[in-house]
Amino acid sequence: MKKILVPLAEGFEEIEAITIIDLLRRAGAEVIVASLEKRNVQGSHGLKVIADTVLDEVLDENFEMVVLPGGVPGAPNLMGDTRIIKLLKDQAAASKTSAAICAAPAVLQKAGLTNNKTITSHPAWADRMTTAVHTGARVETADLLITGQAAGSAMEFSFKLIETLFGKEKVAEINAGVLAKL
Repeated sequence: MKKILVPLAEGFEEIEAITIIDLLRRAGAEVIVASLEKRNVQGSHGLKVIADTVLDEVLDENFEMVVLPGGVPGAPNLMGDTRIIKLLKDQAAASKTSAAICAAPAVLQKAGLTNNKTITSHPAWADRMTTAVHTGARVETADLLITGQAAGSAMEFSFKLIETLFGKEKVAEINAGVLAKL
């Protein structure tokens, strides 16, 4: 089973996080939801989630993919956590995929992963993406990076994660149940 880490920081974007977690689990991935400090985490719009664990408990595990939901102040909180930055650098060094949506591609940039890569993010964060080629597309892939634009593209982003991990057939299988417009 492919193990995926979804770290949650206070102020995460709820639509993005829940969509990512739900669709990856439907696809058969082992999704570990880890909060930065305490298991109870509140999203940017007041939704409270109980994470599976805290980040320190899983830092020594190997993940096929690390996926960062956006949100404000969620993404800036991820960006300010040295453990997340190190984790992303370690993923790149191990030739494993990292993904981020909305404001969270800025975390990938801080980890040094976006240099001269084609990425996307929320338009409000585009001018901060100074080391990458920012397209403004709904979803972008570049080498070992997958980026998404915003909450409105969370389904497309999540299906790109599934395609990367399991192939297009799995996307079709999962979409037969959720009927997303792809």
